[in-house]
Amino acid sequence: MELEGTSTAVTGGASGLGLATARRLVDAGAQVTLIDLPNSDGEAAAKELGSAAQFAPADVTDSEQFAAALDVADDRGGLRGLVHCAGAGRRMRILDSDGKAGSVEDFEFVIRLNLVGSFNALRLGAERMARQEEIDGERGAVVLTASVAAFEGQIGQINYTASKAGIVGMTVTAARDLASRNIRVCTIAPGIMDTPLLARLRDDVRASLEKSVPNPSRLGKPSEFGQLACQILENGYLNGETIRLDGAIRMAPR
Repeated sequence: MELEGTSTAVTGGASGLGLATARRLVDAGAQVTLIDLPNSDGEAAAKELGSAAQFAPADVTDSEQFAAALDVADDRGGLRGLVHCAGAGRRMRILDSDGKAGSVEDFEFVIRLNLVGSFNALRLGAERMARQEEIDGERGAVVLTASVAAFEGQIGQINYTASKAGIVGMTVTAARDLASRNIRVCTIAPGIMDTPLLARLRDDVRASLEKSVPNPSRLGKPSEFGQLACQILENGYLNGETIRLDGAIRMAPR
């Protein structure tokens, strides 16, 4: 896919991996719609990125809101690229410290945000891409975001791990399902990324995290995630694949 002039959308685009991806897309000449919660810094982020970017507020678990935000991107010449970064975790244990069963509400919250939100991105994004004319044999591409937790979930991540493993599991099925529409689907599974959340950690904790990454022994840069997302969109033969972006880390139990 040629990114120059192409309409793309990035969920979670107001900060972190989403904003870094949006920057890369703008640098590549794409038209970018940032989709994030109404109370996010989406307006400021779009202003920072310049005239090629705009903000469309939406909760990705709300189908009507999400569809309306994707329509904003679709109105900019037809949506062809979607990078879905929106998601979150909520720490929980199967049994709490008193031996009582963990909260099903905490489990459902993360599953709904991360997994149902990803399915919404797939179905609503593909619906718009399928209307486009083929260019070089394709109509569009979707990039989802999983995590290395999908493969080595840590203690306290049972809900997060289940949601991210679900995204990995959907990837090749979605790619096969949408092949008849000439829409590609890939997933990035990032390791420990240097997001604003980790920036609040103590220096010693941060240093320990960096040491746990084999090579390079540092946290991943959000710009590296954005670089890979753009490369997936651009490379027409990448399809149905989950790519670990993690410096070869394999997470310990805790």
